[in-house]
Amino acid sequence: MLLAFDTATPAVTVALHDGTAVVAESTMVGAMRHGELLAPGIEQVLADAGVTPRDLTRIAVGVGPGPFTGLRVGVMTARIMGAVLAIPVVGVCTLDVVAAAVMSEEPFLVATDARRKEVYWATYDRESRRTDGPHVAKPDMVATRCPVAGRGASLYPEAFPHAIDPEHPDAAHLARLVVGAELSPLSPEPLYLRRPDAVEASARKRVL
Repeated sequence: MLLAFDTATPAVTVALHDGTAVVAESTMVGAMRHGELLAPGIEQVLADAGVTPRDLTRIAVGVGPGPFTGLRVGVMTARIMGAVLAIPVVGVCTLDVVAAAVMSEEPFLVATDARRKEVYWATYDRESRRTDGPHVAKPDMVATRCPVAGRGASLYPEAFPHAIDPEHPDAAHLARLVVGAELSPLSPEPLYLRRPDAVEASARKRVL
């Protein structure tokens, strides 16, 4: 029984896969509310499927790239649950999760909100296999007329005029990627492409 979740975007998405199919899922969108929404989402999918945490055999978590705070909530929750339950935890690039839901007859790009008027982005072929990235950049540096999935497309239409679904990752696709062994799993470590927004204050300067 695989529990999958991702908090690297404003969507807090959770799904449960029994090895054959996704049996329960929950997605809530609430920027800056990852800590509030993840635990209830996990509780809901477990209750909907009639299982307990002790029935879990593996955990999969989206490791970003994404803003520091939200991403940390998901990764740390996965690692703590894995340690408590003594089950393996694997990571998956969040952009790959978005790409897994894309239906496109041509290569496409996934762009998510990186804040600071930037996007996290990667390119994919028609089979949703990543061909470049992930990277972080200003939208005008990666502007394209190719199809673009992810929140970045709706935030910056002047750079990405051909927006396609989905806008957010879906844990059901995350679970299917891991169960189907459709990609090489990553370690459950946050995939940061830059320093966090919040940094430790430097030493105070003397006031003359």
